[in-house]
Amino acid sequence: MIPPHNSLVKYDNPILVSTTKGGNTQTASGDKQTEDILNSILPPREWTEDGQLWVQYVSSTPATRLDVINLQESLDHKLQQRQARETGICPIREELYSQCFDDLIRQVTINCAERGLLLLRVRDEIRMTTAAYQTLYESSIAFGMRKALMSEQKKGEMENTIRSLDSDTEDLERQVGELTKRIEDIQAKEKERREADEVAHAAEVNRLKGLNEQLKASLEGLLSAPKK
Repeated sequence: MIPPHNSLVKYDNPILVSTTKGGNTQTASGDKQTEDILNSILPPREWTEDGQLWVQYVSSTPATRLDVINLQESLDHKLQQRQARETGICPIREELYSQCFDDLIRQVTINCAERGLLLLRVRDEIRMTTAAYQTLYESSIAFGMRKALMSEQKKGEMENTIRSLDSDTEDLERQVGELTKRIEDIQAKEKERREADEVAHAAEVNRLKGLNEQLKASLEGLLSAPKK
């Protein structure tokens, strides 16, 4: 017989329920209300081996102080054996603590069914809350990935824009340099032309002054000549 995977929840010995060849059938359903509640909280494990159906119910034996100590030691041993992480998200640690809590519910239910059902509600609420947080976590991871991809895309677009603007800036700076050189050339030529005009104007003024002096001297000579 190959039993199912080992669990921290305490089970009774496996029971042969039926065979596929139509042999004798043996049932092992508890008649007590506590056993029914236990089976509803922690359903029996079933598996097939060599055409035979085996079932294993949770133990309805009241737990002692030693059982609780053994459960704690088994929990610590399995945490170390399966190398569960002590902090952060760890599916192995979550699974083992869930099994430990299920066995505690089993122990409490045997002594007080109402208290066990209340713990069952607490367990289910914790699982739903954990599932909601897990969904939220996965959604946040997906959202973060989308944002990261969008950021990378926008980063590439911005880099292309920056390169384009840098190229435009270089082109504008080149145009500014060319225009500055043209302005300097025009200013230099204008200065040379103005200096030449000034020289020509000064020469013309001097020529006109000389001519004026000559005409003045001729006029004075004519005016001072004796009359016949």
